[in-house]
Amino acid sequence: MEQLMRSFFLFLSKNKSLTKLAKRYGFKFGAGRFVAGETIEQASRKIKGMNAAGFVVTVDHLGEFIDNEQEARESAKECVHAITVLAKEELNAELSLKLTSIGLDISRELVMQNMRMILDVAKQHQVNVTIDMEDFERTEQTLHIFKELRNEYSNIGTVLQAYLYRVEADIEELTAFDPYLRLVKGAYKESHEVAFPEKKDVDENYRKIIKLNLLQGNYTAIATHDEAIINYVKQLELEYRIPKERFEFQMLYGIRIDLQKELLNEGYTMRVYVPYGRDWYGYNMRRLAERPANVMFVLKGIVNKK
Repeated sequence: MEQLMRSFFLFLSKNKSLTKLAKRYGFKFGAGRFVAGETIEQASRKIKGMNAAGFVVTVDHLGEFIDNEQEARESAKECVHAITVLAKEELNAELSLKLTSIGLDISRELVMQNMRMILDVAKQHQVNVTIDMEDFERTEQTLHIFKELRNEYSNIGTVLQAYLYRVEADIEELTAFDPYLRLVKGAYKESHEVAFPEKKDVDENYRKIIKLNLLQGNYTAIATHDEAIINYVKQLELEYRIPKERFEFQMLYGIRIDLQKELLNEGYTMRVYVPYGRDWYGYNMRRLAERPANVMFVLKGIVNKK
């Protein structure tokens, strides 16, 4: 049943008509649980409170299905605006972005122009930028772009997904770039030809790449709500005497707040992934696919708004 619900929500996440409808009607359908606001100014007010409590943050301006140059440039300008707001408000926050939101599916020239513009402003304000990973067909392009930009900028990181067979080889190759890597299980539906189809195999590979990346000496962001994985990281920390400064935990805004506080109280760096924007629909559907129990929170949000 859970696998069926996961497939259903992933299917919905790619529906362009529903994406447009959701954007039109704003936050009426429970998005506020997982999305911090429609603007960076709204999100920044919440980030201030999170910083005051000890949490650090990465912000993401949500965008789906951007397929024209004007929208891609507008999305890139919003990233620049977000960086300037973070700097002006003196927030302890980074920026995450998807390359498709700034032109990856349009042209390489466009996406590189936009990335360099964003990274130049981020460098000026000492803000780190992480390139989020998307579906398998865009993985190779994303990593090529990351490596090219990593040779020019120090304030850039990217994401690797444990459910892909190729991920171990990617870590081995990227280590030469002294990378900042966020490691995740993966939230897209992929063919068994490129990705592990069984959860237990994904979990096993996730443990494997976390250990590999930590022992390679790369800064590692472990993005998970899985307590078994978190406990595994703690075991590695003790066994290999890994300093807490070499890694951090990351979790999504609005999910497992209790666990976030627990890790913070134990002295770990706890970074919260804070999305904002009107284009929230695809993001929300993937969060529901990852954890179908979240459906109840959304339904409660709808009922409470009536």
